[in-house]
Amino acid sequence: GSPIDVDAYERATSVYFPRRVIPMLPEKLSNGLCSLNPHVDRLCMVCDMLVDADGQVRAYQFYPAVMNSHARLTYTEVADILENTRGPQAAQRAELVPHLLHLHGVYQSLLQAREARGAVDFDTVETQIVSDEMGRIEKIVPRQRTVAHRLIEECMLAANVCAADFVLHNQQLALFRVHDQPSPEKVEILRAYLKALAIPANISDHPTAAEFQAIAKATHDRPDALQIHTMLLRSMMQAMYTPQNTGHFGLAYEAYTHFTSPIRRYPDLLLHRVIKAILADK
Repeated sequence: GSPIDVDAYERATSVYFPRRVIPMLPEKLSNGLCSLNPHVDRLCMVCDMLVDADGQVRAYQFYPAVMNSHARLTYTEVADILENTRGPQAAQRAELVPHLLHLHGVYQSLLQAREARGAVDFDTVETQIVSDEMGRIEKIVPRQRTVAHRLIEECMLAANVCAADFVLHNQQLALFRVHDQPSPEKVEILRAYLKALAIPANISDHPTAAEFQAIAKATHDRPDALQIHTMLLRSMMQAMYTPQNTGHFGLAYEAYTHFTSPIRRYPDLLLHRVIKAILADK
């Protein structure tokens, strides 16, 4: 209810433009006190998970803590280290390499579980706009998605699922991130599109994520794979926030929410408040 909170609620999320960001929270907070800058103590909410070799989360717990980050690493840096643990990047971060390798092991387990679940993982290209000093667009380039991006993504997904389970288990109200099944109309359009391209694919009237993933895998090596995967993506429904949990079709989760970015998204901030209320038995 404070002025900062009211303002954050009005914005709902941080908004990203090619050359600037309008942050949800004041910049002094989002880039300072609320950011996990290296070698300083920061208050945080921990999702502590026990993940087995098959990528199943066997146990988890949430608790508030004080975190002291050992280093600020970039995605490129981590990808280089994981690619070559004897290279110059790894030598500069020698004390962190064992931790990164452990994390990579967790990622591989989570990836295995993702495939077993039949979650959708399309090959689509994200783009980045490069502007000149005047703000004019110079070029649009593909953004590289490295193993480091995927590693962080899988860990975030796992934490988000635990948060959804925690809320449901404690029968609290919260916002879930839900993703419905494709509508019959969208399924028909997709069938016609695949037939026109002579792609042998059976899509049922009530398709599963695994069916979409099977088509994505079968067409992975085609020259028009990007176009096909974009069409698969467009035939799906849009994910949204709602207090009624109906599961997440694309990720093949029974319950899913957004936990991992409370300084950039108001829904995450709400969820942190719900978790704190559960922990405080309020």
